[in-house]
Amino acid sequence: MKAAIRSKYGPPDVLSIEEIEMPTPKEDEILVRVHATTVNRTDCSILWGKPFVIKFFTGLPNPTSPVPGTDFAGEVAAIGKKVNTFRVGDRVWGFHDQGLASHAQYLTIGENQAVLKIPEHINYEQAAASAEGAHYAYNFINKVKLRAGQKVLVNGATGAIGSAAVQILKYLGVHVVAVCATENMAVVSSLGADRVIDYTQEDFTRQSEQYDFVFDAVGKSTFAQCKSIMQPDGIYISSELGPRAQNLYLPLITKLRGGKRVIFPLPTRIKASLDFIQNMLEQEKFKPLIDRTYPLEQIREAYNYVVSGQKTGNVIINFY
Repeated sequence: MKAAIRSKYGPPDVLSIEEIEMPTPKEDEILVRVHATTVNRTDCSILWGKPFVIKFFTGLPNPTSPVPGTDFAGEVAAIGKKVNTFRVGDRVWGFHDQGLASHAQYLTIGENQAVLKIPEHINYEQAAASAEGAHYAYNFINKVKLRAGQKVLVNGATGAIGSAAVQILKYLGVHVVAVCATENMAVVSSLGADRVIDYTQEDFTRQSEQYDFVFDAVGKSTFAQCKSIMQPDGIYISSELGPRAQNLYLPLITKLRGGKRVIFPLPTRIKASLDFIQNMLEQEKFKPLIDRTYPLEQIREAYNYVVSGQKTGNVIINFY
């Protein structure tokens, strides 16, 4: 089978497309023929090995898995003898934030891992694009107690995380103000945002409106910058560690002080995240944004585009 291969951490130049042996499923695993996967922020961290802490999960000093890739959508090609949930021919999608070797034509995954059947009206590209960003968005939202009618600001509403967050928040009945660039305002409005701020024309941290929660899905603000737009008991959450990793220690400091707080959105329970998104997909309440599609042979270009910071939603690697 064809796969993207690397032997060390580094930029996309470390990747090559090679023929490697197809994996064989264990008793409790399924073999999936991959039809679509994404290149996402998690993939980029695993490719570069940055931040350094990620290497404790993906391998030291070199990556444990030569094949990158964290999410997929495809077709079950074979099953282990103890597998009961899936059958050959089932359309499935899944995600694991430490890697699934999904930048390849085939992969194996345990029956009890975060893998689900794709809803009938969802295609492979849509399924793959509903995993990584939506998982992190859901782990922003499940860290706080939301009530219908509360106000939430989402910065970076056109990324995979931000676009998913807008849709999940609206699904939960809150008032959403989204921040994006001029050219994406119509797209963000179509996701359900109640109001859209064009950051090229207005500094969202200097507005008079105040929010119960500020979710920065691109990590380009700080708690200090956003305090003035937060309610007295407002909560700030960022997808990044922030300057000098402040978003790791500010949660403790701000909790002790009381009032406006920082929470770090440690992502957990991947299966629960995908179950939640699956329910939204089945109700046609979630539609992932897809920017570009590349063949496997152009995976370097796909990585370079993702790290450029210009993507809107998800970048797909298509195998058919």
